Amino acid sequence: MNEEGDEVQDDCGSREEWTLLFWTSLAVIVPVIITLWCSAQRSKRKTHMKDFFRKSKHGWHYTDLFNKPTYCCVCSQHILQGAFCDCCGVCADELCLRRADRSLSCKEIMAPSSPDGGMGHRWVRGNVPLASYCAVCKQQCGSQPKLCDFRCVWCQTTVHDDCMDSLADAAQCDLGEFHSLIIPPHYLYRVNKLRRRHPDEYSKLASSCCTGWTPVLVLANTRSGNNMGEALLGEFRTLLNPVQVFDLSELIPSKALQLCTLLPPGSVRVLVCGGDGTVGWVLDAIDTMKLKGQDQFIPRVTILPLGTGNDLSNTLGWGAGYAGEIPVEQVLRNVLDAEVVKMDRWKVQIASKGLYFRKPKVLSMNNYFSVGPDALMALNFHTHREKTPSFFSSRIINKAVYFLYGTKDCLVQECKDLDKRIELELDGERVALPSLEGIIVCNIGYWGGGCRLWEGMGDEPCPPTRLDDGLLEVVAVFGSFHCAQIQVKLANPVRLGQAHTVRLVLKSSKMPMQVDGEPWAQGPCTITITHKTQALMLYHSAEQTDDDDDESTASEAESPTPRDSPRSLGATSTRA
Repeated sequence: MNEEGDEVQDDCGSREEWTLLFWTSLAVIVPVIITLWCSAQRSKRKTHMKDFFRKSKHGWHYTDLFNKPTYCCVCSQHILQGAFCDCCGVCADELCLRRADRSLSCKEIMAPSSPDGGMGHRWVRGNVPLASYCAVCKQQCGSQPKLCDFRCVWCQTTVHDDCMDSLADAAQCDLGEFHSLIIPPHYLYRVNKLRRRHPDEYSKLASSCCTGWTPVLVLANTRSGNNMGEALLGEFRTLLNPVQVFDLSELIPSKALQLCTLLPPGSVRVLVCGGDGTVGWVLDAIDTMKLKGQDQFIPRVTILPLGTGNDLSNTLGWGAGYAGEIPVEQVLRNVLDAEVVKMDRWKVQIASKGLYFRKPKVLSMNNYFSVGPDALMALNFHTHREKTPSFFSSRIINKAVYFLYGTKDCLVQECKDLDKRIELELDGERVALPSLEGIIVCNIGYWGGGCRLWEGMGDEPCPPTRLDDGLLEVVAVFGSFHCAQIQVKLANPVRLGQAHTVRLVLKSSKMPMQVDGEPWAQGPCTITITHKTQALMLYHSAEQTDDDDDESTASEAESPTPRDSPRSLGATSTRA
């Protein structure tokens, strides 16, 4: 009997164990299956939406959570997730999306004007911007928790539902504050109807827009720096004609700039949202326009700095980096107030030793050329960013990685005894080199992410740097630690001189080099830097860039005046 009882107890215990194992497995497996199914459905839904968005005339973007109270423009219900058009501002939940796409029209990039020659408002109901006020009663709009009030997608005027009938000139839209920057739909419509496309015809059509019309084209690199490009594209499409806004990941600058040839000569401004590399890309496309005989359509270039270094932006007064600290509206106001300056561009010709029958490598330079420790840091950074681009999505992370590579080079000193491996000529005259690890040839005032290299500590007199004097400033550094000292103003650079033409001969071994932050490893070669052309840039002088007092003097020195002869300063330096 006892044995039978034990067997029964064992069977019960075993059954309980299997039951527990079954329910435990079920509790683990079922959520996993549900999660995988939801993920598959979500991926399938995104694929369908992407295909739908591509065919739509709206600029739809899907979001899982709106950042402010939002109401569907079709059913008027409050929604937490759904899609919004970054051109006209229409919002819709997923169920109403197709109906919204059919029944609600977007901004028309090209349309005829009204019979009286004017342009009518294009109203969108609800979801008006925060802190917007009625054009009639001057009271705040959008304050009620429902779909209410109207906004014009062109002039950004907001009006209460009850005040719409009282709006004076309700049928006329003046394009608002940025009318001098917007390309009106009726202008492109008239250009399309022209039988003879000639610059004089464009100037005649421009007279119907407004006085002082200087349309702006926005070219944004969505991969630059802190990945703000995509959000900025949407904000600029809201304020401007969507045809003026280009994503450089989808359309190269040379094609985007062809819009300049349909606008009055000398009137266009180009806002480049990206780093120094993106600016160089756009300036190369402008040089291509010159080769095609389109000189009269050359635009003026300004910068919204989204990259890591942004030295050219700093030199031109646009700051060391943009992180949304000022609204896009203020950025456009600054573009309106900017003044035109000329900037030298240089040709860097690299002839590798022993490859006499191969065509020399030719690069364009706007900022600086360097060989040595800073180029080594850029090369290491570039190599690792190519392997894991998703990791380098923040300006802070990028600078931290630069710092780590600089610290490593302080210990290893891979570029030691550069003076024994390289020769330097300034305007044909050989320059005696001290013991050094790097040579930097500068065209602009800033270097290394915000440091005024040529001035150093500012305690020694030196000729000022300017953008249009046809001169390059040549300095040397003792190593990575010396570069760090210069950046925090604990040391001066080794000023080697200024020249119209710079020639370097790398006699042996392979050394890291860079032009405007684009690095590579180079074997024995001869490098010749000569003047290429001048670019028309926009200079913003309303605020300081990085340092406040001592740099204001240097900024004033960048006013354009000619220089006659090169100046050799010898090897002067203060080592900390």
